Amino acid sequence: MSGYFVTSSEISDLVTTLTLKASIILPNGLKETIEEAEKREVNSLSKQTLQDILKNAKLAAEKNMPICQDCGLAVIFVEVGQDVQVIGGDFGEAINKGVRKAYLEGYLRKSVVIDPLFDRRNSGDNTPAVIHWKIVSGRNIKITVSPKGMGSENMSRIYMLKPADGVEGIINAVVQTVKAAGPNPCPPIVLGIGIGGNFETVALAAKRALLIPVGVRNRIEEYANMELEILKKVNALDIGPGGYGGETTALDVHIEALPTHIAGMPLAINICCHVLRHAKGTIEGKKCNG
Repeated sequence: MSGYFVTSSEISDLVTTLTLKASIILPNGLKETIEEAEKREVNSLSKQTLQDILKNAKLAAEKNMPICQDCGLAVIFVEVGQDVQVIGGDFGEAINKGVRKAYLEGYLRKSVVIDPLFDRRNSGDNTPAVIHWKIVSGRNIKITVSPKGMGSENMSRIYMLKPADGVEGIINAVVQTVKAAGPNPCPPIVLGIGIGGNFETVALAAKRALLIPVGVRNRIEEYANMELEILKKVNALDIGPGGYGGETTALDVHIEALPTHIAGMPLAINICCHVLRHAKGTIEGKKCNG
């Protein structure tokens, strides 16, 4: 055996750790963003809502308890170095084993049903997880766990726009989507927006956009300007924290753009509640002997 390896048990252990962390601890920078929003807020009820959100996050961390009662569908992003192999078990099952352990031992709510229509029995352990695979260069395995609740997921939308709709069409579609969602996705929200690609890839781009740290703008100036314009217009809707009105309907907006067909401009809007759960980790491949 040559090259590099990681064990399936290492994968399971990392997934368990990341799932628990994502379910309990706010991601880096988000607490500070909410604190800044609370200082700006002039609506007294909305200000109190933001204070309650911060208190809830503090208690969750101190008591090692879920930050939200909807512990979500486990969404896993995996980047696999092309020089590494997994030994000791199936890769996908190792991920599901890690999810299963986290949801059982962490007393996280199990929300997965085994069939969407005819047999909606709970699987009992929140598996199977939704797994997105990507092959990259190198010998490491990078895993991001992003549990996603359905309150915000149900408010997300895909539009197959025309190229002629342009920037204005995209911004209008996003604003109208948030307006229609109202208080349902537990605002303040974060918006992940995918533009381009095709029907299936634009939705995934929108979900990946939610993993961009708060406050980080798109590297392309035009898209960065769109992010700020959307944020401004969404916050002018006066939906506010908890739907009580106010200055902060959204905390941030992130865009991921993809190459697309000359005749299309797919648009996906993935809405996430203020918790924005995700956690990342890396396993370094070990050198094989022989």
